[in-house]
Amino acid sequence: MAEAPDRALRDAVRAYYAARAAAASTDCGCGAAEVPPPAGYTAADAAVAPGAARASFGCGNPTALADLRPGEVVLDLGAGAGLDVLLSARRVGPTGFVYGLDMTPELLALAERHRREQGITNVRFLQGHIEAIPLPDAAVDVVISNCVLNLAADKARVLREAYRVLRPGGRFAVTDVVVRGTLPAAVRASLDAWAGCVAGALTESEYLQRLAAAGFEVAAVVVTHEYAAADVLARLGLPAAVDAGEPWAMAAAFVRARKPALAAS
Repeated sequence: MAEAPDRALRDAVRAYYAARAAAASTDCGCGAAEVPPPAGYTAADAAVAPGAARASFGCGNPTALADLRPGEVVLDLGAGAGLDVLLSARRVGPTGFVYGLDMTPELLALAERHRREQGITNVRFLQGHIEAIPLPDAAVDVVISNCVLNLAADKARVLREAYRVLRPGGRFAVTDVVVRGTLPAAVRASLDAWAGCVAGALTESEYLQRLAAAGFEVAAVVVTHEYAAADVLARLGLPAAVDAGEPWAMAAAFVRARKPALAAS
């Protein structure tokens, strides 16, 4: 049955990010000016929440992609240490609100600490799974995420859930990784490669197909940076010998879509 592999995958991902949260929580505490911005963010973004910026594990900046507006309600899938939630809260202002959903208690504790440090009040962090979002139908205007959907075993279910919680006309704006070519079977089978945002990646066409199947329209995948297979394998600590098939590469991408304005909630 699928439940056991999915559970093993989820446990591996949770353990991986719990360890990273523990490392981030013992950071040196250096000042905001010393925090290098993560990929896709400006120095001003990093300065909004320096601790969250130091613990950012993403592949881009969905808050820049989403064109957030004052008064909107935003949901961040896989909120991690909270950087995108806190940036979104600033952009939607006091009349807006932001939910940050994550399954890892250690990351949620870190995110809540960063929220308190910044005195941001229009935010609520939720513990749960992106395959079963703990919000009612048509609850948010925008769904964002940063390099998280590739970690889910059931991506079709995640996208259906994102569609469900969006209001008609709502926007889906995420950064994620995509695979170009065919990943070697040994990489697909590696739990470390799953947790490292590689083994679970979709191709660009697969992403578009799943978005359409979930009901989204005006979908687009725009690659922002490509990573050579040899570099990916080296980062994962996998031997180059597993790369014996077709040529492949990984890429960071912006993924946009919209829920139809007249769609039933």
